[in-house]
Amino acid sequence: MKEFCLSTPAGQPAAAELPDAERSALLGALARQALVAEAELTPKPGLVDRRGSGAHSDLWLDVMRRSALAIEPFISRIAFQSANERPSASLRAKLAATGRAAERAMLRVSRGCNTHKGAIWTLGLLAASAATTQSGLDAFDIASTAGVIASFEDSQIPKLVSHGQIVAQEFGVTGARGEARQGFPHIIGVGLPMLRARRDNRVPEQIARLDALLSIMAELDDTCLLYRGGEAALRAAKNGASAVIRTGGAGFPAGRERLRAMDRLFLELGVSPGGSADLLAGTLFLDAVERGEHEIQPDESMLEEDCGTVRI
Repeated sequence: MKEFCLSTPAGQPAAAELPDAERSALLGALARQALVAEAELTPKPGLVDRRGSGAHSDLWLDVMRRSALAIEPFISRIAFQSANERPSASLRAKLAATGRAAERAMLRVSRGCNTHKGAIWTLGLLAASAATTQSGLDAFDIASTAGVIASFEDSQIPKLVSHGQIVAQEFGVTGARGEARQGFPHIIGVGLPMLRARRDNRVPEQIARLDALLSIMAELDDTCLLYRGGEAALRAAKNGASAVIRTGGAGFPAGRERLRAMDRLFLELGVSPGGSADLLAGTLFLDAVERGEHEIQPDESMLEEDCGTVRI
């Protein structure tokens, strides 16, 4: 029987080359770092960042960090449960139970606030898939296998209907479940290519990550936006994000001005693109796994003491 522990990987071998327990611990750590990197990325429209709570009245950056830390061991356990397994209904059931335990841990540290429910789904599936992969760690293959795992129904799913399910039924969008079952197309086909294209152009990492987020926002039917603000909010997000990208991205003055305008609008509407934020975290996670990284570097280009709680 395999023994599970949260050990730190020794040396720098690729995740696929590590023993099961070490690989699982690494995947959990990368998931936590991806969540923290997403939360700390500044300036984001409507979202919690280093400037403050965005459009949220019950969330702030420290809560997001503590939530990510609470989730980490459960993502590691999901990876460990998946090690050397094939996608199946029984594996899906085990992972779902661990995912619900992660949600309970999240709610304890956040005092009942939904900080990362969607991210637990996204990163849990990607970590599980990465743990099952034996022939390298290609991002497309990981996302595809995650889609297979997600295609199995969760027989123990709670009777309560989530916000995402309500929106999916009302507006005819696929939501987080559909995104996963399709192999995370907004990570593989949108966020990851933009992140790497910006890096190839040697822009600052902050800008590469912001443009990856904006590219996802421009394409995704974000159920968080639909739930809070309806089709008008989603349309504003897609148009606003597309406008930033068209002007060259967040690194250009015209793009930054459009980003400011979108942030002001989101604060007025009380909405934030939480689904896009979850997929940015998934993008950063998959990027690190595929490149064999053992750490996702934080973006320290804008610290709290530099910007306080004032929005741009």
